[in-house]
Order: sequence, then C-alpha cells, then structure tokens
Amino acid sequence: MTAEPNQNHFKERLKGKLEPTKGGSVYIKPDDMEWTPSQFPRIQTKVLFRDDDEGSMTVLLKWEPGAVLPFHKHPEIEQSWVLEGSFYDHDGICRAGEFVYRRPGSMHETKSDEGCILLAVYRKPNIFANTAGFGT
Repeated sequence: MTAEPNQNHFKERLKGKLEPTKGGSVYIKPDDMEWTPSQFPRIQTKVLFRDDDEGSMTVLLKWEPGAVLPFHKHPEIEQSWVLEGSFYDHDGICRAGEFVYRRPGSMHETKSDEGCILLAVYRKPNIFANTAGFGT
C-alpha cells in the first residue's frame, strides 16, 4: 500500500507564488491496458506515450519465445529496458533488469529465444529494409 501525497505540503511549499499545471501529468496504468498485436508476428505492444508529429513513442513490448524484429535502422537513439526475459542482437544480449540503447544510424536484427517484456523509448520510428529512408 502506498501513501497518497500530502497536497497540503505542496500548497504550503509554494505559498501561492506558483501554481502547478492542472492536467499537466498524465498517469497511465499499463495493467489496465490490453496487449495489441504489432505488425510483426509474435510481438505485442502497449503504447504508453505517442507523438505522431515528432515520431516519438514509449511502448511496452511483449515478445513471445522465438520472436524476431527484422533488420532495421535507428534514425535516432532507441532505449530499451528489459523487465522480463531477454533479447539480443549481434552485439550482445540484454536480460531482465538490464538496459541497452542503440546509437542513431545503427542497424541490426533483434531476436528473443525465451521471450521478453521490455520498455522501449523511441525518438523516431525504426526504418525497416525495403522502405523509404533505409539507405546505408
């Protein structure tokens, strides 16, 4: 059980000089969301944040055992934190509790033998082979 924050603490600390932005915080409850199939077999998603104008997205990804994310390019940094299981590419493996980021312009294919759940933060969408913008 977690204690509710003391709202009087905020009011006393600010003493009317500053006002917090009402609605400025958006709380998401992933446990209340359904997993949605992605465009790739055996990979499902829960989108936590998405800005289509910027191309940024924060998403939970659930990979079934044997899932493969086909060869792709990262136009911007991608950050992934593995919550359960593991996934890997040619550079190494990322296990539960570990973090990996992909440098802008890097290319790879990613696999998960045992399955995994990870939190991924994208600044721009991945670019997959045979699509515009993939050039090496």
